[in-house]
Amino acid sequence: MPKGYHGPYTIPPTVLILLFLVVRGSSFTLTMGLLKVGVPQPWEKSKKNVSYVRKAGVRQFISHYDRVKDLQGDELLWGDEIEYGIFHMDHDKKEIRMSLRAKEVMDILNTKEASHQHHVEGCNWVPEYGAWMIESTPRRPYSGYAIDLLRVERNMRLRRRRLLTALLPNEIAPTVATFPLLGALGDDGTVPPTKTGGPRTESEYIGDGIINPHPRFGTLTQNIRSRRGEKVNIRVPLFRDVNTPEYAEYPPTKGVDGCCGSDTLQVWRYGQGDVSMSKYGKDFVIVGCSDPPQAGDDGGLETLKKWLVDVQCEGCKGLYYRSAPHQIVPDADWPRNGDVVVGSEIPDIPGWIRLQNGYYLPIRSDDGKVAFLKQVSTSVHSSNTEKRTLGSTTPMFRPQMKTGCDANIGDLKLSALLEDKLSLGRPATTATANGKKANEGEEENVRPAIHMDAMAFGMGCCCLQITFQAQDVDESRFMYDQLAVVAPIMMALTASTPFLKGRIADTDCRWGIISESVDDRTTAERGTYKENNTQEELAGKGQRRIYKSRYDCISTYIYQGITQDGNNTMGNRVLNMYNDIPVPIDEDSYKLLRDSGVDPALSQHIAHLFIRDPLVIFDGAVDELDDETQTEHFESIQSTNWQSVRWKPPPPRNEPNDPHIGWRTEFRSMEMQLTDFENAAFSVFIVLLTRTILTFDLNLYIPISRVDTNMQRAHSRNASEKGKFFFRRHLAPLEEGDDGYGVKYNSMFARVGSTDESAGVYAAPKYNNVDDKGVSSQRRNAPVAPGSDEENSFEEMTMKEIMTGKGDYFPGLIPLVRAYLDYINCDDVAHSKISKYLDFIEQRATGSLMTPATWMRKFVRNHPAYKGDSVINHEITYDLMVACKEIGEGHRHEKDLLGDFFIDPISTEGAYDVKLEGRKVQNDDLFELLSRYTNRQSFAETNKCHAEGPI
Repeated sequence: MPKGYHGPYTIPPTVLILLFLVVRGSSFTLTMGLLKVGVPQPWEKSKKNVSYVRKAGVRQFISHYDRVKDLQGDELLWGDEIEYGIFHMDHDKKEIRMSLRAKEVMDILNTKEASHQHHVEGCNWVPEYGAWMIESTPRRPYSGYAIDLLRVERNMRLRRRRLLTALLPNEIAPTVATFPLLGALGDDGTVPPTKTGGPRTESEYIGDGIINPHPRFGTLTQNIRSRRGEKVNIRVPLFRDVNTPEYAEYPPTKGVDGCCGSDTLQVWRYGQGDVSMSKYGKDFVIVGCSDPPQAGDDGGLETLKKWLVDVQCEGCKGLYYRSAPHQIVPDADWPRNGDVVVGSEIPDIPGWIRLQNGYYLPIRSDDGKVAFLKQVSTSVHSSNTEKRTLGSTTPMFRPQMKTGCDANIGDLKLSALLEDKLSLGRPATTATANGKKANEGEEENVRPAIHMDAMAFGMGCCCLQITFQAQDVDESRFMYDQLAVVAPIMMALTASTPFLKGRIADTDCRWGIISESVDDRTTAERGTYKENNTQEELAGKGQRRIYKSRYDCISTYIYQGITQDGNNTMGNRVLNMYNDIPVPIDEDSYKLLRDSGVDPALSQHIAHLFIRDPLVIFDGAVDELDDETQTEHFESIQSTNWQSVRWKPPPPRNEPNDPHIGWRTEFRSMEMQLTDFENAAFSVFIVLLTRTILTFDLNLYIPISRVDTNMQRAHSRNASEKGKFFFRRHLAPLEEGDDGYGVKYNSMFARVGSTDESAGVYAAPKYNNVDDKGVSSQRRNAPVAPGSDEENSFEEMTMKEIMTGKGDYFPGLIPLVRAYLDYINCDDVAHSKISKYLDFIEQRATGSLMTPATWMRKFVRNHPAYKGDSVINHEITYDLMVACKEIGEGHRHEKDLLGDFFIDPISTEGAYDVKLEGRKVQNDDLFELLSRYTNRQSFAETNKCHAEGPI
């Protein structure tokens, strides 16, 4: 059988889930679920090979993509990943520490699993970053049938039950996002104790000994720090309580609503802390507020700029596009003088802009004498008839015209709406730091911060992740885009990370912590030019401007749209109107991908991934790999781009007996919940939402800049209940003739409750013709934003509105999922369970039930030992973790958290099947067993009757 074989094969369920699920790339490389065996290279040696690995990685992708791009017809298979921390309890002292027995526990569990392969339901146990952490997945994936949705909670409960069998009597493993005292206990934070610091982390707060002992993990930690040129710098706003000492010099506030007051959320701009670090030091951070949009403030977010084409030479009518700098595209249409194009300057290629559509334009002539482009206000629009296709404007924002936090937007001009900026930085007060005020004329909101300095603070967080198999590459890319929009919303709804390093944080989620904990960008890449430290070996020589950490939201949608008129010349462009932020790419990789036939949107995505360097390279696995059949170099970079959604090509099948696995999309943003009921509810909801989007042909696209904004807002304290998020107003096309803004229009969903008998529930969409693959033109057209501005508009919505609906134009995600269940005639048994999940999520979304983060913060603030100082001591943490354990195991019910949804108790009983033994028992053992029986009261009473009766 030839290499690269991709024929049919029956999937062995015991190995499928290991390859199918996408485990957090930082943790290990999967080789049938095992850590790669080898010797990782130290950074100075790796630097000599990173260039080769980057180039080989792109070659490997191209070769592999060419083999698998036409795979189609795969069924829905999916799985979840749950991560646990193991903790040691000192019941006498009421103290708790991390137990570094994860590997031992994992080995025990996997040994037991190996002897229970006969059972249909099982578990896989794999290592995680921390020596106290372990990850679990179902042994076989869930199928695409409704009845299999009942397996999810059952399997999660089985995993918890089996984990309990491997713990010592003084150990617990609640499903919490992070250990509240991580980094707060010095050398005494683990069992056995570990000394603070070490060559891997050089941390002030934690020791190298808490990292998983496999050399990959330590090397990953050290190489991130080495490439960055300094320790990672994590600073999270500290919660202000009545006695928090760090706020003693701050002006008094009403209650504990943060610097922004009760009407808006305080927003932490994670990943943008270099400026505040240089001005105020490691113990402070600048924050902003989630004000409604105002003109002239980008809130620290980078967005594309508008440029007027104005070629100032006699007879010149415009500019040819360039496929790359200095490479003219003569056969494509071109922008004329007076047109407005959208793009961003390329800092490492001065004098050029990269356009939203993937082409390039020079700002001036080569000799600098003739200007070609002028940057203009974003309110300026083009007269170009193709402006919608070219991306000269983004879909219009329809604001909530309210005043709040002294922000007057009643007279907000249309130009500001078109500009679509979000204010994140209005300060409520001019704060002080280290006794120094912000510079005169500056308005900065400086808050005390919780400082952390090592990868373990981020990768030591536990989360819930879901991976889906799509029917083909097209569906996997479309779902990648749609789920990217949902990612911040679901993170806010599942928020469970309110404590860090023994303090109460003024945030609720883990994402930004992890983002800053693995940020390996150099100072130049972060936009802070301390010195010209060019490093020839690194990607972009370490000088290319990179706007995000390698752990962050996506930066580009990857679904390549088509034009309604079928214009073939448009096929060379990135056809997605919603890509409105700069997307740094590796230019050479992009050109190679395009020359190899990869479409522009996917080429941009891959070239964007490869602006990063590989973080771990193994000896003997550099040029020794075959780029035609292996993908290890591609995966070394792909798997360490930890984005909110991850797109996964099928793994190589180099032999006929290798299992077939299709195109997958991984959803990565959700936080860990305390119970299996909650984790199952959110897992099932996301799966059903993907089916609903595909079946009802829905469109969730909003500009990526608004997705980034939503992710920042989602971190805010109690964002689920009090926050607002940008979301698309119309998930389906409007009726013909609609143009919005005062003109009456009719959403297809407005007819659901109509009394007009002639009005059906759903109208046939106007782009609903279907191709030979069953894909509608409505989906194909979605990225290029066809239709009116109103049809493509978005607005701020509360969590309740997003989940349950708003007005007669937005039905809400939960009602849509319920409609989908009715559409497929879901069986009564599955429907009953799913309805409970949806009822629970709805109550969480409406604020009737608390998020775990809100409940935990309330628990701590009401604890007798809490002093109102934002400090969590041993006793408080002990009681909190015991409570979390009891809630997860069904021995404690918290109505604020679970309402009327009760958890059946979990114990070790029934964790494994009992085998009917047939081996001979020893006599001593037999006598001991019989003595147990003869000592029972029933046996004595039976013998008494026999003694008194006749013989």
